[in-house]
Amino acid sequence: MGNAFSRTAEHVSAGHPDKFCDQVADRILDEVLKLSKEKGDEVLEQARTAVECLAKDNLLIVSGEVNLHDDVRAALNVQRLAREVWKAVGYGEGDQLTVINHLRGQSDDIAAGEETDDEDGKTRPVNEGGAGDQGIMVGYATDETPEMMPREWVLARRLCTELKRLRESREIPWLRCDCKSQVTLDADGRVRSVVIAAQHSEEVERKEIKDTLLERVIRPVVGDVSADDVLVNGTGKFVIGGTIGDAGVVGRKIVVDAYGPRVPVGGGAYSGKDPSKVDRSAAYMCRHIAKTVVTRQVRGARECTVTLAYGIGGLKPEMVTAITDGGENVWSEVEDLFPDLSPRGIIQRLGLLRPEGWSYFQAASYGHYGRPEFPWEQVDGAR
Repeated sequence: MGNAFSRTAEHVSAGHPDKFCDQVADRILDEVLKLSKEKGDEVLEQARTAVECLAKDNLLIVSGEVNLHDDVRAALNVQRLAREVWKAVGYGEGDQLTVINHLRGQSDDIAAGEETDDEDGKTRPVNEGGAGDQGIMVGYATDETPEMMPREWVLARRLCTELKRLRESREIPWLRCDCKSQVTLDADGRVRSVVIAAQHSEEVERKEIKDTLLERVIRPVVGDVSADDVLVNGTGKFVIGGTIGDAGVVGRKIVVDAYGPRVPVGGGAYSGKDPSKVDRSAAYMCRHIAKTVVTRQVRGARECTVTLAYGIGGLKPEMVTAITDGGENVWSEVEDLFPDLSPRGIIQRLGLLRPEGWSYFQAASYGHYGRPEFPWEQVDGAR
């Protein structure tokens, strides 16, 4: 893309404590949608979640606001879902985890407030299709990688997914589930440095860890990088990881979740939020629009940054822009393809209340973008 500067991105594994919390929050959302769907369309469309999690050691506190049908609330087993995630990420058996459930109801001022008319047009409460909060969302796409994502982010993610594969297959038996990666590219796009923190068992030596990861993970992913440009477990060892080694909180990895630090972060975190929250749904639509612009090469665009801004209760965005690498706002050239940018319109277009072949839980680790299973990634002619 001709960027005349170095750039860096990091990624984290599903076993990182913050990602554990994100996955619990989105596993709860998936279950709410499944249970609500069984009760009918009206119950599904009124289901709301804003789930927060805090984890330390083997204690998980689940809090936030929900708006659920009584039968859905009764059937929602937060403890069971959290323990399933604990086991799935590699922390151990779920019965080791203590779960405190402090989910409470959503404010009626948001969910069922009054419909109003003002100078800017009609607004509605969330249950009538209005935006769940104010916010500015950002989406991005670039043609520099097949994933249409920044290359430094793609490489950092591949390092983490390869570590996951080698751990789960037991090809490297001393690998454990908590890891982080970081890749820096120079101005010409060459890999300048790689940093990995990989949790491991007690008995393995530091030299074996670096030598093994260099040959089995780093070079297969980024190419023939010098050992001098690679830092593995900079403090010497990384035996204690996960929620034992650090606390975890929902939403602390929003740059990892999105595009890396090259692209501005707009709204809040994604995980735990149902799609009435434009932090999530509009961000996904921004990506969908940006991919459309680059795929169609509108005015020769090789990259595009899209922004959408909403006010709480709004039925339409306060602002829409689609800026290409040429500095042009090309929104007017594609807006006919996206006639309904209301929260309800986005939800319906992307099927966000009825996941088929994907789940929010899947999106909560290894990035929300650049993965073909998600509907916001589906663009005619896209790679």
